[in-house]
Amino acid sequence: MPHRDQEITMLRREVELLMGERELLLRIAGAAAALIASLDSKRLPLAAVESADLVATTVNQLSEETLQDALRSVHAEIEEEGVARVQ
Repeated sequence: MPHRDQEITMLRREVELLMGERELLLRIAGAAAALIASLDSKRLPLAAVESADLVATTVNQLSEETLQDALRSVHAEIEEEGVARVQ
């Protein structure tokens, strides 16, 4: 059974690592969503529009539940008129 215990320990560590990475990725996605929601695309430099569009498109591919988790992780809300509010 020692081999099985080692496998369980290794799996537990891997799951903990993955959960830590998920939390970091949620914070990144939440911060990106809040930033994009607070931008005025008409005032962005032309060079930044493509990057902002890429971030917005990617964030919009998240499920509603994951996006809400991401926003909660950075204490932000996206109001109906598309403005981000950080609590």
